[in-house]
Amino acid sequence: MAAGKILQPPDWFRPKGYANGIVAQGRTVFVSGMIGWDSNGQLVAEDLVGQVQQALKNIVEVLSEADAKPEHIVRMNWYVVGKKEYMAASKEIGEVYREIIGYHYPAMTAVLVVDLMEDGALVEIEATAMVPD
Repeated sequence: MAAGKILQPPDWFRPKGYANGIVAQGRTVFVSGMIGWDSNGQLVAEDLVGQVQQALKNIVEVLSEADAKPEHIVRMNWYVVGKKEYMAASKEIGEVYREIIGYHYPAMTAVLVVDLMEDGALVEIEATAMVPD
């Protein structure tokens, strides 16, 4: 069961890969910024796509601790170190997103940042999920 209803004004263009808004009700689960490291705190890849893939897997694993699923995500914030790298890898990022999260597109924001706290991290993703009552 999906977490909420997508809010898309009828006269707006359809966004690519995210929703403009979502209204939801239920138990809220907050997932702090996840990067592309494994359970031992080691980055699994030096490239952006590999780090996105692992960060998304980490989000799904944390959600499962609250009996939440990817389709319960209502909001994601992406912090990316390189705009050119992100744009160049957008197709591959979309593929790993759909592989892990599915065809569920919550309200999302992507922000270009100068750096992240962990050396070598190229992306950090935080998520908010709403598990229906």
